[in-house]
Amino acid sequence: MFEVSLELAAALIGAAFAAGFVDAIAGGGGLITLPALLLAGASPLEALSTNKVQGSFGAATAAVAYARAGHVKLRGQIGAAALAFGCGAAGAALAGLVPTGWLRLALPVILIGIAAFFALKPGLSDDDSTARLAPATFTAFVVPLIAGYDGLIGPGAGSFYMIGFVALAGYGVLKATAHTKLLNFASNLGGLLVFALYGAPWWAVGLAMGGAQIAGARIGARTAMRIGARVIKPLLVITSGALALRLIWQMI
Repeated sequence: MFEVSLELAAALIGAAFAAGFVDAIAGGGGLITLPALLLAGASPLEALSTNKVQGSFGAATAAVAYARAGHVKLRGQIGAAALAFGCGAAGAALAGLVPTGWLRLALPVILIGIAAFFALKPGLSDDDSTARLAPATFTAFVVPLIAGYDGLIGPGAGSFYMIGFVALAGYGVLKATAHTKLLNFASNLGGLLVFALYGAPWWAVGLAMGGAQIAGARIGARTAMRIGARVIKPLLVITSGALALRLIWQMI
């Protein structure tokens, strides 16, 4: 039934549950699932594409949970989500064509910067601050960059959306988290559709992991809405720092 043994499938499902919980709060769930898929024997293309399958479930679940609680109006994000979808697909289409060595070198630095921003910047809370970019400018320039990265590589995209909403759009931490999820889902789905054309995903494993993502995302979203910045900030620091360390370890 699964593309791997039952034991490996069970381990991947457990990893997806943990990733769904983390991703719903702070992003970075791919830090957990992508290495797990590679360790299970997936090729890089299979791991990236299967990660899109299962990750789409978690992002969609979190987006709906935040919307139902009134933290985001999904209809107001339709235009930005459509752009994220297209750029995610474009990023995935370039996955086999664009040399990404320079990106692997830059990503740890960027992620450490994100961790430092949330760890050290005073005054970060669930209250909004002054926006540095107008909403249209944010959608036109910031969303495509992050969505393209999500399609091309993926892990950490949720954290990048978060830093953009907090630092540039002026959103409070909880509001930023809520607004991240639909865009993350859209760019994820765009990348998945392109990868599916290559026949790369492990569909049975990906769908089973998707079910675990839904459960983890529900719990994570409830936790974030109940506690807010007090749980989101430290988890963002941890996930961004851990992803940076993993990337550095891979280069050694």
